[in-house]
Formats: sequence, structure tokens, C-alpha cells
Amino acid sequence: MKIIFLGTSAAIPTSSRGLSSIAIQRGGELLLFDAGEGMQRNFMRARLGINRKMKLFVTHMHADHCVGILGLLQTMSLLGRTKKLHIYGEPKLLEFINQNIRIINFGLSFDLDIHVIYKEGLVVKESDYQVSCCRSLHSILSYSFCIEEFDRPGKFNVEKAISLGIPKGELFGKLQNNEDILFNGMNIKSEQIVGPKRKARKIGISGDTRPTTELERFFSDSDILIFESTYSQNNHENAVRTFHSTAIEAASLAKASRTHTLFLTHFSSRYQDPSVLLSEAKSIHDNVELAEDLKIINVPYTQ
Repeated sequence: MKIIFLGTSAAIPTSSRGLSSIAIQRGGELLLFDAGEGMQRNFMRARLGINRKMKLFVTHMHADHCVGILGLLQTMSLLGRTKKLHIYGEPKLLEFINQNIRIINFGLSFDLDIHVIYKEGLVVKESDYQVSCCRSLHSILSYSFCIEEFDRPGKFNVEKAISLGIPKGELFGKLQNNEDILFNGMNIKSEQIVGPKRKARKIGISGDTRPTTELERFFSDSDILIFESTYSQNNHENAVRTFHSTAIEAASLAKASRTHTLFLTHFSSRYQDPSVLLSEAKSIHDNVELAEDLKIINVPYTQ
């Protein structure tokens, strides 16, 4: 699993930072979170591939998080995408996309499936992971998201299985899938051959929000939390007024939620060098990094 930051600025792009967008590459699938204006440029620079299995999740309908959808769709069509694209967001997203496609009058080379989120909870469930959402506290309807993989089976002790005479194939598969077997008159339990389940990975993405106790619970025990850090503590009043967070607030929430690593993003353009935000956050949480456009983060398994 890789995280690729495609845009890390808040509201106004800078010479080095585009508007909000995050890509998570997981096997052959790409999960995108938000699409600020012009994000398709960094999408192409990151060589993510336009014709892979893909889902796009939109946290809210502010321009710096959703206007880039239109350019992304048109770019994908011009480059010949054929696979269906799934997009998830609040009800206005459906109207926004359909009306703009009608007004701008561009056709798509692929099917588009827009899934409306009406409430908190499960958004997508696949065979080995799920994406859920929680209401965030912003000036308009807004959601935060979590990607949670399901625990993997424990390590299979091939040598022990062979020592018991168990042939490779179907019986190996049953044991791996936590099924006990009867072999040569012996009852062999899966736990004799397979170790305990291995912890999966969890990634949280805040979107734009004030810190809340609900989000603290939602992001609990995340391996990585990507949280907005629009302001320094000196601008706390602005953060409250505009329903954003400071670096210290992001770090405090990450620490309270037992997050392993916090990535700060969504920096106000007033901070040409956001290292001041990093310093503030590190006074609260040990593992903090700054997001940068096109920065790639590998997310290893912990077990």
C-alpha cells in the first residue's frame, strides 16, 4: 500500500502545492480522496495510470476539494479510459457532476457510477477492506473517511504441515482459512498449523474539520492519520471561525486516538515554509510528518 499526496494546499494553490487530493494505491486499485482544481496534473506526474480500478471519495463540496473532478474526468476520457469509475459523496455531488457535464458538454469514454452518501457508516465493503465515513465539523456538510483492511490469516507453518504428512492443495487451503480437518484419522486444528491473525492496516483522512471527540473515536488506532493543519496556534481564532484545525489540535487528536503516525496537510498559503506547523505538532505527538505534493509513503504491515 502506498499513499501519494497529489495536492496539499488549502483553498489557494501555491507554486509548490496544488489543491487537496490524496491517492492510495492498494494492489491494482487506486483510491482517491478529493480532487482539487488541476489535480490531474500531479495525477499524471505520479504515473498512477488512468485505466485501473478506481474509486474517488469526496469529503465535501468546497471548490478546492471537488472542482478538479471535472478536469480529471475529461483528461481520463481524452486518454481513453474504459473502466467504470465509482465516485462517492454527499447528495450535491451528483447534481454538480451531472449538471457540469451537461453544461460543458463533454462525453465520457467510460461509465461513471456516482454513489450518494446519506449518513455516517459503511461506504464500501470489498473482500479484504472497507471504507467508512464519519461526519466532520466544517462550515458545510462534510465527511472524514477511514480505510480499514480486514485482518490477514496467520502465518502458515508449511514445515509442520508437511511433517504431519498433509499434502499440499485443498487441505492446506482449509487450514489457512481457519478450518479444522480430518486427515489419516487425526483431527488437525487450524491453530496447530496457522499462527494468530495478523493485524491489518488502517488509514484515516480528515478532510476539512474542527477536531471532535467523534473523530477521535473514528480514527482510533490508525496506522496513519492524514489530518488537516490549516493554521498554527497563533491563528487559532481563524481556525475556529473557518471550521479548520491547527497543527497542535491535529496532533492532540492523533495522540488521543492512539494514531501511530500523523501527516499534516491542507496548509494555508500564508505558510511558505510550514515547518512551524511541524514543530508545534511534534510538541504533542512523537511521529509527525509534513505532506508534500508528490510525496510517496509506503505503508508496511506491522506483523
